[in-house]
Amino acid sequence: MDEREAVTVVRLRAGTARQPSFFVHWKRALRHSLALFFYALNCPLAAVGQPITFAAIGDFGSDNISTKQVAGLVKSWRPDFILTLGDNNYPSGSAATIDRNIGQFYHEFIGGYHGRYGAGAATNRFFPCLGNHDWVADGAKPYLDYFTLPGNERYYTFRRGSVEFFCLDSDAKEPDGTAPGSVQGRWLQQQLTNSTAPWKLVYFHHAPFTSGTQHGTHTGETKRMDWPFRDWGASVVLAGHDHIYERIHTNGLVYFVNGLGGDSRDKFHRVPVAGSVKRYSADFGAMRVQASEKAMLFLFFNRHGSVVDSYQMVKPEAAAAGK
Repeated sequence: MDEREAVTVVRLRAGTARQPSFFVHWKRALRHSLALFFYALNCPLAAVGQPITFAAIGDFGSDNISTKQVAGLVKSWRPDFILTLGDNNYPSGSAATIDRNIGQFYHEFIGGYHGRYGAGAATNRFFPCLGNHDWVADGAKPYLDYFTLPGNERYYTFRRGSVEFFCLDSDAKEPDGTAPGSVQGRWLQQQLTNSTAPWKLVYFHHAPFTSGTQHGTHTGETKRMDWPFRDWGASVVLAGHDHIYERIHTNGLVYFVNGLGGDSRDKFHRVPVAGSVKRYSADFGAMRVQASEKAMLFLFFNRHGSVVDSYQMVKPEAAAAGK
């Protein structure tokens, strides 16, 4: 691993004395801001105009204190929008639990929200993907009824700033298939070909490469999602399913596994998958991503505000100009 791929871990410890809630929230906000400031000092994004900022959460859909804490972390960033990496509604994708598991924590980002936890967003700022637990419900109907999303709502594309996002349904129950040559696969290939965005981010639930014990590459469970993303023009891939955080460099791309959104935590297989650069499952957390035309910065924070992993992608012309 060279210096450009080195992982920097920032440990920012809060005091242990009991304090009034105002000071607790102030200290957390300060801690998050300091961590981002120190990364921005050496990040090309700072010199490339105002980036978009979005969050990515995976495997979060439970009414847990950990889910609430991760949601608080995410909202403290004031992201432009949120991606989810599946399993939005444990345990069975039921209509009876969906608002408690999602709307309770993220209603202010959801367009067309009609739940009981407050106001929704005037324009949708919440872009989920389907997971296997969402598909336990017949036809994933509660999920499809709850959200208003582009396309057929199971897989879709949208653009924000310099990034085009391609959401896939990686579950075996997807009617249009999960093979590269399926209806869904051909759709993605065509959409990536047509895209003029500087960055093309593909995201879905079942990670094709992962070192997790439950669904890792060694199990063969998610091999069906090993699509030729790079050949088709993708810039980066995000997924979940294993309740871990992992960054993997393989097949000419960076793959992120991000499944620590609040439900539970998994362990790692004794042999990491080839190309694994960073592995973490000590706590829950979320990804914060900044993107401009020239660069993307990916940060994973645990729920207490410590930066666990940092990785930046820079367009070749921008990197050459900075030398």
